[in-house]
Amino acid sequence: MVTKFFIQLRILPRWIIILLDVIIVGFSTFLGYLLRFNFEFSDLGEFNFSLGVLINMSACLVALLTTKSYAGIVRYTGMHDGFRVLVTLVATHVISSLANVGYYAYYGSNLFPYSVILISFLASFVFLLQYRLLIKNVFSYYRSPRKADKMRVAIFGAGQLGMITKQVLDNSVEPNYRVVAFVEDDLSKVGKVINGTQIYDGVTDLKLILNSLDIKELIIAATSLSLDRKNEVVDSCLALNIRVRTIPEVDDWVKGELSLNQIKQVNIEDLLGRESIELNNIQVLDQLKGKRVCITGAAGSIGSELVRQVSLFNPELLILIDQAESALYEVEREMTSSERDAKFKFYVADVTNQKRIREIFCENSPEIIFHAAAYKHVPMMERNPSEAVLCNIIGTRNIANLAVEFGVEKFVMVSTDKAVNPTNVMGCSKRIAEIYVRALNKKLRQEGANKTSFVTTRFGNVLGSNGSVIPFFQKQISEGGPVTVTHPEITRYFMTITEACQLVLEAGAMGKGGEIFIFDMGQSIKIVDLAKKMIRLSGLELDKDIEIVFTGLRQGEKLYEELLASKENTVPTHHDKIMIAKVFEYDFDQINDNLDQLKKLSLASADRYKIVALMKAIVPEYKSMSSEYQILDKELTQRVG
Repeated sequence: MVTKFFIQLRILPRWIIILLDVIIVGFSTFLGYLLRFNFEFSDLGEFNFSLGVLINMSACLVALLTTKSYAGIVRYTGMHDGFRVLVTLVATHVISSLANVGYYAYYGSNLFPYSVILISFLASFVFLLQYRLLIKNVFSYYRSPRKADKMRVAIFGAGQLGMITKQVLDNSVEPNYRVVAFVEDDLSKVGKVINGTQIYDGVTDLKLILNSLDIKELIIAATSLSLDRKNEVVDSCLALNIRVRTIPEVDDWVKGELSLNQIKQVNIEDLLGRESIELNNIQVLDQLKGKRVCITGAAGSIGSELVRQVSLFNPELLILIDQAESALYEVEREMTSSERDAKFKFYVADVTNQKRIREIFCENSPEIIFHAAAYKHVPMMERNPSEAVLCNIIGTRNIANLAVEFGVEKFVMVSTDKAVNPTNVMGCSKRIAEIYVRALNKKLRQEGANKTSFVTTRFGNVLGSNGSVIPFFQKQISEGGPVTVTHPEITRYFMTITEACQLVLEAGAMGKGGEIFIFDMGQSIKIVDLAKKMIRLSGLELDKDIEIVFTGLRQGEKLYEELLASKENTVPTHHDKIMIAKVFEYDFDQINDNLDQLKKLSLASADRYKIVALMKAIVPEYKSMSSEYQILDKELTQRVG
């Protein structure tokens, strides 16, 4: 019966805590009288015993309602709660002392001697803390499962964050966890004990420790842990079928406090992201503050993140353009519901419609343009080359030409590593867009009319973007598989959306015109290894619970991506993760004529082979792979031969 009561009672009502606190203070005052007068009430003399107790209890009620020391959850009582109780009691007995002085001034006698106030203060402090700890222990006893039934948990990190994590687990409403060890890389802490829990060496042999202690779950509570070390720890746990969770960054704690439901399972993005980069905020702020900034493709993965980041640099106006109405509406809802000071205008428009874009520019006179609008899915563009030409190439030319017409200060184009030695229509379309933008910048500079600086940024896959491999794998795993990978040896570079956009802003700020900035993408990753790790992170066993199936390369897909062509090299910048590619120069008039031909063919819905053949003529290094257009490469080779 008692056990059932405590299991069902989640939180002790506040009115009960207030009542108990007031009664305990009254009892402590009564005890103070007893001790002061050696349990002889006949010696009270001038002192008004009953009124004194009532005054102290009333003072306690006032202090409680003021300091709200009753507001804490009793079973979570800690040092902070003890301090609040102390403040309440100080306030209580200061009020009682003032009442005593007033009573003496009016009646010429005291309510109680000041020694009673001192005894009452000390006794109240002891009793109030003790009953809170008693309730905490009773709750813990009746609600806690047996030790044998609790999950054995180790916490990686024996610092302050580790201590907070342990406290959260110990004080959880359903205490099903038993923290049996801290694991620490700092050898100076190894062997010590914190609150009865020993600290073990995480450097020498992590697997041995976890296995010998029969750990079922490891919680990473060291947010400063390097990415390489985090991967090592996770790999050690996965090899032993140990679940791995992590706490969020301190800035992400709800109301500054960590809770159990914030401790999340480690996901693949946590292991693929890289060390945080240092953004030159002053340089970026100088470029964006007080400016009218236009972002095309504003509803896409990259575009929407650019919106979020640019809005933090106090632009005068953000002009957001996208053809996807529903997605743009979601961005509008997010921005208008946020507390950003920036002003926004949202336009449903297609970059291929130059007349419509000109109207938007006439209305808003943008000063900075981030051009992120593009079709990006390789197989889709392989089947629809005319659309790749119209959006990725002609759309870019439209925006670039309008940038010159309206005297835009800077045009920043978002490109892709697939533009390097392209093997598909999408990559080639982005390469041709790069060529046009750079040739236009050169032409303007030669004519002395280069008010607009044209800058291109080139990087690889971004984590979590629409249609990327990670959400695709997550969906397949959640459905029980199989997980499909195109080829056992296929590799890709990965970067977080946040980092990619930070580097776009940085490169845009440092660009003088004509540069193609490439980003340090880190190490390339085998996609099959990525799939295997995601399966293990989901608590499943490969080939037992779920399998990987190789489906063959898709049209236009290549085994590995490059950031530079074989004849290109780089020039360093002041940012160690941004370099400038030295690329072949193209004649503007020639490339402009080529684009006119491509546009004509695409609008006429001509034979897609003719469109792709012209693209190959413009970009000779474009060699189709796993594609129907490989026949064009053979014909060209035979013709040259």
